[in-house]
Amino acid sequence: MPAIDGIFDHQDSNGGGGTITNGDTQWMTAGSGLLHIEAPPEHLVMSGGLFHGLQLWVNLPAKDKMMAPRYQDIRSGSVQLLTSPDGGALLRVIAGELDGHEGPGITHTPITMIHATLAPGAEVTLPWREDFNGLAYVMAGRGAVGAERRPVHLGQTAVFGAGGSLTVRADEKQDSHTPDLEIVLLGGRPIREPMAHYGPFVMNTKDELMQAFEDFQKGRLGTVPAVHGMTEKGPDQD
Repeated sequence: MPAIDGIFDHQDSNGGGGTITNGDTQWMTAGSGLLHIEAPPEHLVMSGGLFHGLQLWVNLPAKDKMMAPRYQDIRSGSVQLLTSPDGGALLRVIAGELDGHEGPGITHTPITMIHATLAPGAEVTLPWREDFNGLAYVMAGRGAVGAERRPVHLGQTAVFGAGGSLTVRADEKQDSHTPDLEIVLLGGRPIREPMAHYGPFVMNTKDELMQAFEDFQKGRLGTVPAVHGMTEKGPDQD
């Protein structure tokens, strides 16, 4: 989960945990299952501070679903920072690879995750693997995507068609409270496996889902140490 603004605390039953803030990312692999808690710190909630982040769930291939859980703190200074030739776009490669530049996020099937900031009027065309799907999610601002310049704005997702590149452009005029276009670019090689999900569990069959619930109910996912001001969110398995 990338934190765009604000502060976010995390702790889980596998011993993972940390605090992320502006530009940081927490990368948790639930694998065989764990319990976790995550929330803005109490002082931020009480003061009415700003919090803006994005949570993304990435499916694991069947062969990796029961791997040991893992937690990774990705600090803003460790991501690959790239700029467009004209300096109008800042690209943060969080996971995967872009034109030979690799991000620090550890993945189990080939994916790419980029947080891009485009100044008003800036446009960038990025090379993209042709065996990847591709999408863009707008976190702030207004712009357009694709060679056809399809308009997109805050909260919208655009799905790209087949091809070897992605094009994103920021509108010349942005909202007064949003100086730039903030957009997440995502893609990966499709797994093409059956998927069964219910609640926080994502498996390949209904029988595996039943086993996951049994593991949770019998306490096999461990316990989370008590943390002041935080409440347990629940289990994850994938």
